[in-house]
Amino acid sequence: MKHTLGFAAVAACTIMGSGCAVTQVSPVGFGILPSGYTCCNLHHVDGWISDGNWSDSPIIPAGTPIKVTGYGSNRAYVEIEGKAFRIGHDYGRERETLDQYVAKLIVPEDPRARVAAWPESVRDAVRLGRVTPGMTREQAIITAGYPATHRTPVLDAPVWTYWHDRKTSYKVVWDDTGRIQQVATQP
Repeated sequence: MKHTLGFAAVAACTIMGSGCAVTQVSPVGFGILPSGYTCCNLHHVDGWISDGNWSDSPIIPAGTPIKVTGYGSNRAYVEIEGKAFRIGHDYGRERETLDQYVAKLIVPEDPRARVAAWPESVRDAVRLGRVTPGMTREQAIITAGYPATHRTPVLDAPVWTYWHDRKTSYKVVWDDTGRIQQVATQP
């Protein structure tokens, strides 16, 4: 199978300001095994990184070195700082392929250099993984990851849905200038 980056992955790489990382040839037919840096803060539960990216779970910071070691059914096996993790494409399967999702998460340039240039209040929010009013879309993605595509199918939507846990979501409302206007927890 030929590996191609779909429109969603290319658009995501454009918003993040860098191209997607790709390196080694995959022995399992996906074409390439990406490596680089985590695009954003990723959350995990017992080694599982879901595309729900639940904010109440422990954080793997944006800019952490990551490499794909293999693929399975709706999951990618990755190594992060010498530890094995699985990336699960749990919710967005109907909107993007697994390789498109993984291509959004792994970037060739460490985003920490961009974060270091941001105001201290934004850097603190990124470190805590909490989006705040006034952030740009890029800052929100680096802080909270990509919103799951089953509730936020396009990144130019006026409202993004994120998740605290499997049951509790929150909405990020964007203003006309592309900054967060409001963050509201949903029941």
